[in-house]
Amino acid sequence: MEAEDEAASAMEDNTSFMDDFNRNCTLSTKQRFYGFAICLAAGITCTLLSLIVFFNPIKFGITFTLGNLLSLGSTAFLIGPKRQVTMMLDPARIYATAIYLASIIIALFSALYVHNKLLTLLAIILEFGALIWYSLSYIPFARSMVSKVMLACFDTDF
Repeated sequence: MEAEDEAASAMEDNTSFMDDFNRNCTLSTKQRFYGFAICLAAGITCTLLSLIVFFNPIKFGITFTLGNLLSLGSTAFLIGPKRQVTMMLDPARIYATAIYLASIIIALFSALYVHNKLLTLLAIILEFGALIWYSLSYIPFARSMVSKVMLACFDTDF
């Protein structure tokens, strides 16, 4: 009985923390739009600047990943961080989210810690593919359409 009360109070504490966080971090519509625009512009700028250092995979991996994280974070300004995380953990896109976040971690790890250019480049390719697949999860029927097109293009039956 006591364990159930503790679990219920822990759940209330967790809910109250998120509610307090959301209440204290309220932004006006104009502030949300500015935050979104600035974060998205910074993300796109980092991604484009990463093309300048394309032949140095370590610097490319860092700037490309930073650009992706800023772009991903920009949508949290529009819909809020709680809803962003809820949408990312939706069963329809949980695998795409997991692969995308794992590829970001692998890219940063291989660029900052291992300093392996080939591994960094492979991680960036995986990150880019995961970003596309993750983005397609927000468009109705886009992933199934892309899957069918890819199967039709690479079908080896004669």
